[in-house]
This record gives sequence, C-alpha cells and structure tokens, in this order.
Amino acid sequence: MRTRSNTRNKTGRTTRRGVSRMNGSQDSRRHALEAWVAQQLEAMPSWTVASADASFRRYFRARLGEGEAERSYIAMDAPPEREDNPAFVRIAELMAAAGLNVPRVLAVDYEHGFMLLSDLGTRTFLDVLDADNADALFGAATGALIDWQQASQPGVLANYDRATLGTELELFRDWYLARHLRYTPTAEEQADIDRAFTFLLDEICAQPKVYVHRDYMPRNLMVSHPLPGVLDFQDARYGPVTYDLASLFRDAFISWPADRIDGWVRHYWDAARERRIPVGDDFEAFKRDLALMGAQRHLKVLGIFARIAHRDGKPRYLADTPRFVRYLEPVVAAYEPLNGLAPLLAKSAP
Repeated sequence: MRTRSNTRNKTGRTTRRGVSRMNGSQDSRRHALEAWVAQQLEAMPSWTVASADASFRRYFRARLGEGEAERSYIAMDAPPEREDNPAFVRIAELMAAAGLNVPRVLAVDYEHGFMLLSDLGTRTFLDVLDADNADALFGAATGALIDWQQASQPGVLANYDRATLGTELELFRDWYLARHLRYTPTAEEQADIDRAFTFLLDEICAQPKVYVHRDYMPRNLMVSHPLPGVLDFQDARYGPVTYDLASLFRDAFISWPADRIDGWVRHYWDAARERRIPVGDDFEAFKRDLALMGAQRHLKVLGIFARIAHRDGKPRYLADTPRFVRYLEPVVAAYEPLNGLAPLLAKSAP
C-alpha cells in the first residue's frame, strides 16, 4: 500500500484561499502584479490563488472568458531580491529545448519580479496517483527525465558540486538537530556525523553528472498534455545522475512499497542505458548509488523542513519528517560509515 501525506501546497493548483483582489494596503505586490498582467493581456481577468510554495514565490491564476472560450494564465510573483528570475526563464527555455512540457514565459518584468506564464492545469501527479495509474504516470515521468538528462552538457548549468551538497547536509545538523530537536550532539556524535557526511559526499561526487531538476517529485509534475507538465525547475544544476530519481520515488508526501519502486527504477535504468545516459552496466551498483544519493537528499530535507518551520513560520511540513526518517533507517543500517546516524534519527522533538 502507498501512504500519502495530508500536506497539500502544490505549485499550480488552485486552493481555497481568497479569490477577490486584495487592495494595495493589504498586499501591494499582488495589486501591482494584477495591474501588470491586465496590461499584458489588455483585459481585466478574474483571479484565484494558484499556490504559494516553500520559497518566496507566489502563483495566481488569471482567467479570461467563460466556458469553452476561457483562457487561463499563471501570474508569478517572485521578489527579485529573493528569487533568481533570469534563471527561471533560462532553465525554462533549456527544458523546452530538451522536449519537456514546461510553462511558456509569455511576459516578464525582471525589475519587479513578475512573470506571466502559460497554465499547465490544476492537477498534479500527487493529486491523482494511485496503485492503478502509478505505472503509467511514473513511466511518463521517467521518460521526460531521460529526455532532460540526454540534453546534458557541462558548463551550461551551475555545478551541483561537493561544496553545495555538503552545505545541504549541514542543514540536518544545524536546523533539524540543533533547532528542531534542540539537541547538541556530543563530540563523539559530531565525529559520527562528520564521518557519515564525508562518506556520502565521496560516493555521490563520484557519480556521473547530468542535468538535475533538484525537485523532481509528484507535486511538481502536472497532469497536462503531453505528460508530464514540469514545474519548480528554477534551481536546476549539473550534478549526480541519481538525484532526480531519488526525488521522484522517495517523495516527501507519498510513499510506495519497495518492490514497486524497484520495478520503476529498473524500468528507468533499462531505458536510460538504451539512451546512453551514464547509469552504468551493473543494476545493483546503480541501486546502491541511488540509495546513497537518497540519503543525502533525505538528510537535507529534514533540515529544510525544520528551517521552513522555525525560520519561515510554516510548520505544516514537519508532519512529513517521520517519512524521511523511515527512508533513512534502512540505508543508515546498511552502510557502516552511516551507522552513527541511527541514534540521532531515533530522537524526537521535545
């Protein structure tokens, strides 16, 4: 059986939050965004909130017309001092050139951090995934992922390098342990953490490099034509070949039986080898690489969810931290350099 979280806050999905226009004193950025979009469309659309994600971006759906004549757009509010909007546009173009179905950037105001995008719909994979359709949806997702990876070239995207991966791991120590659990590891435990992190970084950095979406999971994949629509790609890098697969099958909000994941991973690996993606010729070695890459991501996400809760005031993500602990437990037990993390993962918040 799959298990699913009740956490729902997905990019591109209409929510039940207020649909009327806020006045300038309540939300000056939204007021300015709506005025800018109306100027681009040369019409006054109706508005709903599409979503707000874990970053500083917000998305609103603008509709013109009714019934079969209705046209729908996504307006993005991304404060330029907080978000790299040129990167969003550049990576959208790169993904589209690779054949992926991503939002088209119809207009952009870099100075104010506004964009007008095509609308890929309201249903994410997370909304609709079930035991019956998972093979088809994950098959489409891995097919698009291989298209993205096959387009890879060094020097185009920033490197997802050891320093970046290491900084991400430190979120576990700084935010999950110290801030969320309010626990200060002993000197021996600090040494265990250091050893585990060094082992993970050594193994991960030895993997072949491809384009990496960095958040390729069901809540960022849309039920759109062609499948899937791909969102939340602005942090893409050039990095480990297993990263996006770990994101897809060890998701923050839904879990699957190990035998089904093994089948999907094998399907990906077979197809990737045919397309000359550098996944190697030993499936068991690839699964090992995937497990260790997943461990890095899971430790990072524990730290990120703690940071979002305690720094940004969004505690709902903490409900899914036990899922990542469960993902980590068998990997930590299987690899001796990671064994020292087990007692820390067993701790709970005060």
